Amino acid sequence: MSKINIDPQKIKELLSRGVEEVIDYKDLEKKLLSGQKLRIKLGIDPTSPNIHIGRSVPLLKMRDFQELGHQLVLIVGDFTGIIGDTSDKDAERPMLQKAIIEKNMQGYVEQAAKLIDIDKVEVRHNSEWLGKLTYDQIGEQADLFSVAEFTARENIRKRLDEGKRVSLREMLYPLMQGYDSVAIKADVELGGTDQRFNLLAGRTMQGYFSQEPQNIIMGPLLEGTDGRKMSSSWGNVINLKDEPNDMFGKVMSIHDDLIVKYFKLTTRVPLADIIDIESRLKAGANPRNVKAKLACEIVKIYYDEKSARAAAEAFDKQFRDKEAPDDILAIKIDERRMKIEDLLVLAKLAPSKSEARRLVKQGGVKIDGKKVNELGEIETTSGMVIQVGKRKFVKIK
Repeated sequence: MSKINIDPQKIKELLSRGVEEVIDYKDLEKKLLSGQKLRIKLGIDPTSPNIHIGRSVPLLKMRDFQELGHQLVLIVGDFTGIIGDTSDKDAERPMLQKAIIEKNMQGYVEQAAKLIDIDKVEVRHNSEWLGKLTYDQIGEQADLFSVAEFTARENIRKRLDEGKRVSLREMLYPLMQGYDSVAIKADVELGGTDQRFNLLAGRTMQGYFSQEPQNIIMGPLLEGTDGRKMSSSWGNVINLKDEPNDMFGKVMSIHDDLIVKYFKLTTRVPLADIIDIESRLKAGANPRNVKAKLACEIVKIYYDEKSARAAAEAFDKQFRDKEAPDDILAIKIDERRMKIEDLLVLAKLAPSKSEARRLVKQGGVKIDGKKVNELGEIETTSGMVIQVGKRKFVKIK
């Protein structure tokens, strides 16, 4: 049985670093200082095949708990993923097919293992219990909440005011997340501020089932490479399994005003060092150099120091020295002439034709080093290099 670390300073940082709100702070602090071994819950729905570093915020918090000796419970939401959580969405999220969820979650545990000691983690799939609930049991749970409570949520209220559809299915999600806490007897649940209603549902549900209501730690949401909330659907993500060079380059593309936030949330650089970094930036330090340090720290977490140094050198070579990378992906194109948007999609430089058109209009596409200023057909030739943004290159065979 592992010994619980009750170091007051470590516990204080656990409850403050990257934390927006704790429910109930005093109670949780008392439990942590008492040496009680707690069950720490985090659920992740496999709505995408990749876990991005926005998810690293609660995963790193899990690691903090694990280092103190507490029991982690990672729930892969193979059931909730089908239903879909719209806590952070401005429109209804469509139901996903079971086959897509099963495919997406194949590498989830492996990705999470980059941050936590997975051999000591209790990994569960919520289809274990949610798939067995009967209609009368669901009705009993639903009776604990009112429609008014659900529609009072900011994003739901906003959608209703705008005349957008809110399905009854969406109202089931908080019940499911709440029942997850009952099923695994969670002492603490981690989540983002956008999940507040769902997290509180767990406390309500546990009280009903004669369990002590879980404490809650809510962290801030992380912005992506374009300054908006990091989201796989927007493509502004830094994935945990991105290659070192790509990961480094994506970190270098974040907005300068996010540097300190990224240090606090996505690394475990000591807080005293981060305060110094913040002071230097305010005093006029070059954000590019500080961001390079951040990128190195992040790559080291998921790979190693050697990979971080190599990624930094490759980045300098490509952007400081204006050289294209040595390892450009080469693809075969059979058509001699095609629309630029079709070429970008075929080369996997854009997820859709509409996004490809947007990239061209914003001046983000180059062919053989020359900016593409308008849409239309182009002639594809062997050796042609297509570039999107600062980091994406493809060469035609």
